[in-house]
Amino acid sequence: MTRRLITHLRYGALAMPNFEEELAFMTQHWGLAQVHREGDVAWLGAEGTPEPFVVRLRKGEKRIDLVAFGAANRDDVNELHSRLVANGVQIIHGPQELTQFGGGYGMRFFDNEGRTVEVSTEVELKGSRKIQEREAIPVKLSHFVVNTTDLAGTAEWYVKNLDFALSDSLYSDHMGDMMHFLRCNSAHHSFAIATGPHASLHHISFEMRGVEEWMRGTGKILRAGARMVWGPGRHNAGDNTFAYFLDPAGNTIEYTTELGTIEDEDNWHPSKFNIGELSTQDQWGTAQPMSELIARESFNDKDLGLFVAPPV
Repeated sequence: MTRRLITHLRYGALAMPNFEEELAFMTQHWGLAQVHREGDVAWLGAEGTPEPFVVRLRKGEKRIDLVAFGAANRDDVNELHSRLVANGVQIIHGPQELTQFGGGYGMRFFDNEGRTVEVSTEVELKGSRKIQEREAIPVKLSHFVVNTTDLAGTAEWYVKNLDFALSDSLYSDHMGDMMHFLRCNSAHHSFAIATGPHASLHHISFEMRGVEEWMRGTGKILRAGARMVWGPGRHNAGDNTFAYFLDPAGNTIEYTTELGTIEDEDNWHPSKFNIGELSTQDQWGTAQPMSELIARESFNDKDLGLFVAPPV
């Protein structure tokens, strides 16, 4: 396995005006647990992972506050910082002790389009447990996907600066490349980039224990009254299951399971899948065909937080 300075996806932080409604949905229905709260900021954990939290919610103007990745140790954080400075990346703050819930040692910076990115190590891990059979709650955060107006440039930025590697891509006969799936460990993708009309959140995905738990979770969210955007089905790229819903803030969130892994990177060659083919969209044929309406939901609202560091 290639040595990388980034080890894994740690958490996603989002802001929305209807904070209390979003918090209630994520804890009462989606299956995350509130592990800490300070005023209008809440930290939510998944019970199957020792990560201190996997989602942070904040009351405010709708935006992505940041996406956070882990590093193995302080030396790797410092080495990454030196690389980013040499590459001309705009640094929000350099490596330092982190004071928010979960602590750690890390830094923040803007990516090429102005999203805030955090890289940290030595966070305060929480207790975790094995999710039981038929228990319809997330095990952990699976992947984080953003929309971009510069697909090639944004993918290149993450590969060059953060050691991501291209796993596979989606393309359209009429529009060219549509999505790049990027990995930072053996998981097929922890981060992905989709073509859109503006920079925004595409979706956040949560890993379920297995297909049984994923289906039970899908039914649970439908019964809670959330609108399913697309699914249930099974992707071709990544070979993972999917069920996409709209949360109260209008963001697309996903239950997934059985995401593929890439153990032999030396012999892995990225494939390009035609998004117009039904087998690319859904191997099972159980989900409705991808449509302009479905795609539009994932465009989301334009991110208003570009090149503006979050207050927390």
